Amino acid sequence: MNKKKCIKIFEKLQNCYNIETMTLEFNSPFELLISVMLSAQTRDINVNKSTKKLYAIANTPEKMLNIGLDQIKFFIKNLGLFNIKSKNIISICKILIYKYNSVIPNNRQDLESLPGIGRKTANIILNYVFNFPTIAVDTHVFRIANRTGLAIGNNVNIVEKKLLQIVPKEMKKKCHFLLVKHGRIRCKAKFFNCSLCIIQNLCEYKEKRL
Repeated sequence: MNKKKCIKIFEKLQNCYNIETMTLEFNSPFELLISVMLSAQTRDINVNKSTKKLYAIANTPEKMLNIGLDQIKFFIKNLGLFNIKSKNIISICKILIYKYNSVIPNNRQDLESLPGIGRKTANIILNYVFNFPTIAVDTHVFRIANRTGLAIGNNVNIVEKKLLQIVPKEMKKKCHFLLVKHGRIRCKAKFFNCSLCIIQNLCEYKEKRL
């Protein structure tokens, strides 16, 4: 796909979904780090419900350690994999305090060394907090990038590399969120109707359902 068509796709997606910020609610890089980690296999709206109460009493690594594992579990018990995520929060907080002086690291290697933090989460933090030109590729982004022809690849690293090459600088911060939104609402894995899609005339998918 050429850059001109790519720009048109993102212009249409932005006009449709009008995304100005991510749906996760946070007030600091630490809160964002924890919220993105909690959002794995969980809807953002449910993460926000849990973290609103959690962050009211524990919005720093020190305060999070203070309330302890059981209290963290109580606040996030309605989220998927809450037992594992609770333990990850404790481990993350300990590492942040003792290794990074409670400051979120600004490089991929250190971010991905934190428990429960993978490449996708690291990319979101690097992009949103530190303004690095990164694009997080999850299942929605991977599917739509391949289906539309935006960035074809058989693994997330290839798709990420190609998206970084073709997505204009001004759209890199919104790219992930626009594609995720489109993937959840319109371009789903199995149930999708191309005739209702706002980018169907730009999409290069060969098996369109019209």
